[in-house]
Amino acid sequence: MATRAQSAGPFALGTLSTPDGDPFPGLVVQDRVLDLSRALAWEPADVRSLLARWEEALPALHALAGDDDLEWRRLDGLRVHAPVEPRQVFQSGANYRQHVIDLEVAHRAPDDPRTAEEARAEIAAVMDRRAVEDLPYVFTGLPSAIAGPYDDVVLPSWAEQPDWELELAAVIAKPAYRVPVERALEHVAGYTIANDLTDRAGVFRRDMKAIGTDWLRSKNAPGFTPLGPWIVPAGSIADPGDLRVTLKLNGETMQDESTKDMLFGVARLVSYISGTARLLPGDLVLTGSPAGNGMHWGRLLRAGDVMEGSITGLGVQRTRCVAEEAGA
Repeated sequence: MATRAQSAGPFALGTLSTPDGDPFPGLVVQDRVLDLSRALAWEPADVRSLLARWEEALPALHALAGDDDLEWRRLDGLRVHAPVEPRQVFQSGANYRQHVIDLEVAHRAPDDPRTAEEARAEIAAVMDRRAVEDLPYVFTGLPSAIAGPYDDVVLPSWAEQPDWELELAAVIAKPAYRVPVERALEHVAGYTIANDLTDRAGVFRRDMKAIGTDWLRSKNAPGFTPLGPWIVPAGSIADPGDLRVTLKLNGETMQDESTKDMLFGVARLVSYISGTARLLPGDLVLTGSPAGNGMHWGRLLRAGDVMEGSITGLGVQRTRCVAEEAGA
């Protein structure tokens, strides 16, 4: 099964189960797990209910993590699920400067008169203007796209250009509505890893160019958002704006960039989203993906591919792509 490699801090949170048992919220310390539905007085049924009482839970979790006399289980042999089932998923688009520049060049029309250098310069100017004008771009995803960090990714037969997008995801604890940037991080319980898969061929509606993007079709197939393995508390991450995001495809590094390249950090995104929507415990804020996706490399996902994604201090997820069965 999986290990807690590279996870920062004294503990992390996860959702686990025995091979044939029901999932339970787990406190993960090194190579062992504590069932929090039994260890905490209020018996939380899942990680989301734990996040709903985060201010009360956090000191209790610290105390439990240091208690060797509890009923700890070995992590080996347990199935690791997505660490939380969110009610809402908010996704930040075009948030890494170099990533957007690369996409613009890759998506140029065959008759585009610009050279690659001219296209890069133009979109770089657009990105710099967006940063100055302080306008994040956020859309919503479906919870049904969430999958576990080691689950197979089924590539739908209709997906012509399936691509990877490894991202830092913030996990909400305290509900947030119209919160200022200065207080936004108070609402973040911790961080995890998301791979926001995208069918590039489905992003732009060819039949309705004036309407623009079709995120439902391009991003929300079942299992298109592998999540986890763990939620690492925010207090264990010194600076979410200075983490390394790395994705390997079949052992070859494709993405390897710092979150420093984000136009808008976690606090700004949480504040911006909360200006319109009410963020709830367990909700996810995906912060965008750095340069190095498949369109840049001219190599899209296919059956048999193995993706390994890591972010500093958050562990490693590993997923294998499989073809959709005929008639599915």
